[in-house]
Amino acid sequence: MHPIRSILAASVALFFGAAAAASDWTLVHAGRLLDQPGQPARGASTLVIHDGRVVSVQDGFVGADALAAVPDDARVIDQRQRFVLPGLIDAHVHLTSDLGGQEALVSEFTNDIADHAYEAALNARKTLAAGFTTVRNLGDSDYITLSLRDAIAAGKLPGPRILDAGRTISATAGHADPGLGLNESVRELAMRGRVMCDGVESCRRAVREQVARGVDVIKITTTGGVNSRIGAGLGVQLFDDEVKTLVDTATMYGKKVAVHAHGNDGILVALKHGAASVEHGTLMDRDSIALFKQHGAYYVPTLSTVNGYKARLAANPAAYTGEVLKKIRWRIDITGKSLRAAHAAGVKIAFGTDAGVSKHGRNADEFELMVEHGMSPAEAIHAATVNAADLLGLANEIGRLAPGFAADLIAVDGDPLADVTTLQQVRFVMKGGDVFVP
Repeated sequence: MHPIRSILAASVALFFGAAAAASDWTLVHAGRLLDQPGQPARGASTLVIHDGRVVSVQDGFVGADALAAVPDDARVIDQRQRFVLPGLIDAHVHLTSDLGGQEALVSEFTNDIADHAYEAALNARKTLAAGFTTVRNLGDSDYITLSLRDAIAAGKLPGPRILDAGRTISATAGHADPGLGLNESVRELAMRGRVMCDGVESCRRAVREQVARGVDVIKITTTGGVNSRIGAGLGVQLFDDEVKTLVDTATMYGKKVAVHAHGNDGILVALKHGAASVEHGTLMDRDSIALFKQHGAYYVPTLSTVNGYKARLAANPAAYTGEVLKKIRWRIDITGKSLRAAHAAGVKIAFGTDAGVSKHGRNADEFELMVEHGMSPAEAIHAATVNAADLLGLANEIGRLAPGFAADLIAVDGDPLADVTTLQQVRFVMKGGDVFVP
């Protein structure tokens, strides 16, 4: 067989063969089991799975012969030497790229949509292999991830369950304005098809365009960003009536709103008008912490961005320049301070990495940073299961291993409740009852 065909065949066998051969009934024997994050782990246990959902959780290693409803030919998966827990959830990713700095800018003009689509499919596969069975994709430029979401759901490609935001909504000269810092002719090309929000009517239309595309969530930017290619700072960039209109329109259509915000003024206006989550939240103060708690909003820290920045600067000191480099140095120094304050105050935390700024497939590195900045391993895992599922509106579907829940689960060597870095080496991945990493 031709070498390329051999590689393709091996890939298909790894990511599709196990899923295609899956029995209707499966028993997973777990050495230890964290079926309900937030509660103590169980000892030796058996998960009973049928048609991709958990039927029951049994103490000890139970065979089909001891379970009246389970046929004798049920598949048995041996994880008796491992720690089993629910599939992980990353509430903030960007699947279409792993690039940053000048390299990312150039790729927008040298790569075609098809190039980005293949990249997104590869990054989805990396993410699933890392144990993340569900992600919330918060913005791409060409609706690539919406199509990827549907292809994965239809079983055409391997990848995590995706909730997608379509295009990020930004003001002109705001963080998600793709023409920032470009000359007039190039800016005109970059702006084609983009969804901008300038004034109340424009903001209503921007949300409705995303809803018409079939998005699951609305993503807006209320402040500048670290990667914004202008020196406009990290303060608020939308007016109060614009933010209210964005959130009210999304709510009308039953969509939650995720808000990119660094500066405290942008955090406050987002929370005031009912945002479901604030991403980054780098400069929150007591007033914004109080609003988080008052409205029950989630904070998604995305600490892993600093790993991406450090890696790219180590490989190429000129990867970032000018105002962006200044903001990156600031972000590295201040990372984790808001998480410490928010966690200590009892703000709800959901796990999110901003993968795409950090590397896809390295999502679990976020756990180490969360623990470094004040959370226990158990709390960090809770943020990436129960809390993230609640934020995504899937609290009765994923995030736990309980009767009726999706059979999304992973296994690791060691005890992640004692050493959270064990989650960086996932040994087994099941999504919806199908095995993707045997």
